[in-house]
Amino acid sequence: MLRSNSSAPWTGVPLSVDFSRPEHYIVFLFQLLFASCTVLVAGSVAVSILATRALRLQNRFLFMLNTSVCDTLVGLSVYYLGLFDVSEGYPSRNGTLNFLPSLLGVNMLTFMFAQFDRYFAVCHPFLYTRYFTRRLVICVNIYSWVQVFSQATILYLIPLSMAFQMYAFSMVYLQLIVLTKVAMTIKLYIVAKSQMQREPPGPERESNKESLRMIVFVVISFLILWSPSIVNIPMRLFGRGVTFHNEATNLFAIMARGSALVTPAVYIWGSAALRRALLRVVWGRLCPCCRRREEGETPAALRDNRVQQQRFPTDNTNK
Repeated sequence: MLRSNSSAPWTGVPLSVDFSRPEHYIVFLFQLLFASCTVLVAGSVAVSILATRALRLQNRFLFMLNTSVCDTLVGLSVYYLGLFDVSEGYPSRNGTLNFLPSLLGVNMLTFMFAQFDRYFAVCHPFLYTRYFTRRLVICVNIYSWVQVFSQATILYLIPLSMAFQMYAFSMVYLQLIVLTKVAMTIKLYIVAKSQMQREPPGPERESNKESLRMIVFVVISFLILWSPSIVNIPMRLFGRGVTFHNEATNLFAIMARGSALVTPAVYIWGSAALRRALLRVVWGRLCPCCRRREEGETPAALRDNRVQQQRFPTDNTNK
């Protein structure tokens, strides 16, 4: 994740595999398919939220928008990290100065802030309504980008010995974020189980229940996919971790990037409002069948309507 010590002239970046073995084709096709699916799913979620004003006015969807934009960029980065011979870290090979892998760090911070947002929304609704404004949420999301990429820039600009110290400090900071996310996930689960039982039935209760369930699922899946990298990266500093040839064959990095596809999929699964916006804004325009389904018109219903019109023509037809 630090700068490369290579001084060889640049002669082009080779592909991640040389296709000398059958499994090389599988690795290359997997990276290509994974990148395309991530861009398609995460990009659709981001576009749907941006195009729907009712979603943009809700804080929880602003956090979803931030992570979906980040996930889309992660998918685009796989076209380079997964298809070409790239090795991030130290020493790096054809690396990106850790800027592309840092996209996953933006997601990690955003999830932590979203957990605090949901906690105050459920446990302290009056305080939440007064202080957790839309402007504050936007500023928090911007801070996630500034903090992560300013750290990556400083690591590249400072001397190498100081960069190692700062890199070790960033690993401690990463572990603290992970512990905070675990503690908040347990807290949100307890809150969701007790608070929802006391609230009277209504749309606000269903909205809070939906958002709490979704953020818990997202964070749990994120931690499961990130756990191998979280353990392996500090161990590599002491020479005990697992080393891979490049990013395309780095199983731990593939699992971490897999959260960029799992997260928007959980958003779609957990939010009925987002599914309706997705059908209306994206898939309804690309697929007429999805538009008819969103309007409640099934192919069978359309066929019955055509038969009905043939049997009983309208007055305009008679004229």
